Amino acid sequence: MATPFLSNTIPSNSKTISFSSSVSTSLSWRRFAAFPAKPRRRVFTVQSKIREIIMPALSSTMTEGKIVSWIKSEGDVLSKGESVVVVESDKADMDVETFYDGILASIVVGEGETAPVGAPIGLLAQSEEEVAEVKSKASKSTSSAPTTVAPTPPPAPSNPAPAISQPPPPPPPANVVSDGPRKIVATPYAKKLAKQHKVNIESVIGTGPNGRITASDVEVAAGITPSKSNVASTVATEPGPVAATPPKASAASPAAPIPGSTVVPFTTMQSAVSKNMVDSLSVPTFRVGYPVTTDALDALYEKVKPKGVTMTAILAKAAAMALVQHPVVNASCKDGKSFTYNSNINIAVAVAINGGLITPVLQDADKLDLYLLSQKWKELVEKSRSKQLQPHEYNSGTFTLSNLGMFGVDRFDAILPPGQGAIMAVGASKPTVAADADGFFSVKSKMLVNVTADHRVIYGADLAAFLQTFSKIVQNPESLTL
Repeated sequence: MATPFLSNTIPSNSKTISFSSSVSTSLSWRRFAAFPAKPRRRVFTVQSKIREIIMPALSSTMTEGKIVSWIKSEGDVLSKGESVVVVESDKADMDVETFYDGILASIVVGEGETAPVGAPIGLLAQSEEEVAEVKSKASKSTSSAPTTVAPTPPPAPSNPAPAISQPPPPPPPANVVSDGPRKIVATPYAKKLAKQHKVNIESVIGTGPNGRITASDVEVAAGITPSKSNVASTVATEPGPVAATPPKASAASPAAPIPGSTVVPFTTMQSAVSKNMVDSLSVPTFRVGYPVTTDALDALYEKVKPKGVTMTAILAKAAAMALVQHPVVNASCKDGKSFTYNSNINIAVAVAINGGLITPVLQDADKLDLYLLSQKWKELVEKSRSKQLQPHEYNSGTFTLSNLGMFGVDRFDAILPPGQGAIMAVGASKPTVAADADGFFSVKSKMLVNVTADHRVIYGADLAAFLQTFSKIVQNPESLTL
């Protein structure tokens, strides 16, 4: 056996070389006729290892993320496990770490911009040579991106026809001309569209940040009318009688904005809340209200308030103790075909924060004493306000509590969060005139509790029994401090 690295260095009359490894017989290294005597040059091939930093899924409901800030800058040397960028998910701001050692060669998605989950937001190189290569490609893509503009629509004909008979002409092939091998950076949806319309994504020139290929670029390359706003603008500019427009299309057109109004796009958190509220409409729910006397509860609160106990913690503890006796109210249905009895009682409590709503979770609320529960709740509220909650601290709830009593609201209905069986809405405790069995009148403090439940899992009798148990615990709250 011979190698090209040794073929010109060992003479033909060389001595036998022995190895003391697993090879027991002696091997002779000689020049064979199959290997010519011509000297060979050593050739080393180094393959580039440019890795992508992708937008991670920081929660089960996250579909896209917003770059809050880059902790590292282009050219910084990174170590595995080091925080690189702060990403705003649908619930919190979280640091994103790198899985590899290397150099941050290029930032694909800048601060304040959004990217779908799985899309590249940065490029990581292994050497200085690769950094220069990545930067040159990124600058080349950026410089070529402005030249890729949408084609100007043709002038209207002298005899206008109905809008539906004049489809937009296919775009010129200038957008799909590639200038050579390059790094393909495309959004997942753009890749899906390219596969669906049989478009070679390597030939598409992206118009996104640093040349990233977007869905609209693929639609233009496929010769179809881009969806969303481009369709509306095309229909609006084409002449034709109003009667020729389909009624469905005219009904879907957005209303003209009121003069002086301001359009504010949803934040990432508001988009997540909006999606959850829309998803909840598919769940068949019903509501049950129940008045609860709170004189004993108010007295307990005044007693434990100096020790740092909040009313929210007391109500969460009371709800958790009632759920122990009525586990079906703590159950959930997620697929519409079965439901799950949750082994843990995790009380999610709605908290209003700047620009949205979040539900930090008091895990195993039935097993914690009231004082430890209050301490845990204060920590969760502080992390919520600073947007530092971890995913398991806001997406593991099995029952939700929403309390607007501190604002003087006497009653309200809450919308059931997706994936849970029930949510309790608690109003303010107010003095109420009540008559006893003997006909004597007295003034007692009462609060109205309304529960919204998933009727696929929970029935009226189940919810009524749960509310009766909850009322008894509140009227005799000594067990809450045990």
